[in-house]
Amino acid sequence: MKKTAVIILNYNGIKLLERFLPSVVENSPNCDVYVADNGSDDGSQAFVKDNFPNVGLLELGSNYGYAGGYNKAVAMVDNEYLCLLNSDVEVSAGWTEAPIKFLEENPDCAACQPKILKEADRRFFEFAGASGGFIDVFGYPFCRGRMMDTIETDDGQYNDVCKIFWASGACFFVRKKDYELYGGLDEKFIAHQEEIDLCWRFNARGRYSAVVPQSVVYHVGGATLSSSNPRKTYLNFRNNLFLLYKNLPAARFAAVFLVRLCLDYLACLVFLLKGNTGDAKAVVKARLDFYKMCSGFKKDRKHNLQLAKLKPSEYNGLYKGSYIFAYYLLGKRRFQDLYPSKS
Repeated sequence: MKKTAVIILNYNGIKLLERFLPSVVENSPNCDVYVADNGSDDGSQAFVKDNFPNVGLLELGSNYGYAGGYNKAVAMVDNEYLCLLNSDVEVSAGWTEAPIKFLEENPDCAACQPKILKEADRRFFEFAGASGGFIDVFGYPFCRGRMMDTIETDDGQYNDVCKIFWASGACFFVRKKDYELYGGLDEKFIAHQEEIDLCWRFNARGRYSAVVPQSVVYHVGGATLSSSNPRKTYLNFRNNLFLLYKNLPAARFAAVFLVRLCLDYLACLVFLLKGNTGDAKAVVKARLDFYKMCSGFKKDRKHNLQLAKLKPSEYNGLYKGSYIFAYYLLGKRRFQDLYPSKS
């Protein structure tokens, strides 16, 4: 058994495995590589067995979603370090070395990510992660290199190691013991923002996440749900509310939730004006379902608040204002406009 396990979650993604698994195997000689299969029926299991005999196949039997699939896969391996890697990621030579070295030398760092560039045009950062994830005071996530739909070119401006709020689930490095100690990914989220939720727990309990840009990977993005998919809109809005409910103290949550009520319905209006009725309906459904489902998170909320060592204002990677306001009204379209000292 090697020190690090790379776990690729797969569900009916044989085309992605054909395209990207070879780069992972070739560039990960010091890692055990696993494909965790969520009950695929497209021949994925046979493809791995026939073509990659040295890749471990973790057959989960059913589709447990992103969070559930990874939780079950993590429980099946015994490596000290883990990389949860999306199936639509091409990796580069030596890509695991810098993140693992950083975790080894920084015990207070619980999770980290590489620099993530767009696979189709490698001049640009990739939407879901870029060079590290941040969050604003109202719970809206953004990245070093990506603000809303403005994606920057990579000119080396974010090549420094940096403490962040969240590491991208597209390529997520973590110790197995920390993953399990802090509860892993929340399976009630199904998909989207569960890695932000886990990193919030790290932050609240005095740990931190980091981006280690000396490692570079290339992400397709949207391989499961495209950016314009109403299902994705629904999960992002709903899960973001779960995120806030689980982790914010009562007084702070009440204030943030009131502002979010206005901002979410403003987003709904914008979708309607653009003719995206499916996305508008998704926002409304997300809020209604939050009210129906939030009671299922009461125990999680109580547990998280009891174990919190820091106030939200003390978290790494928290922008203490509205990045939506800064983006649309102040014209701050790049991360370095918000954080000149972190550019």
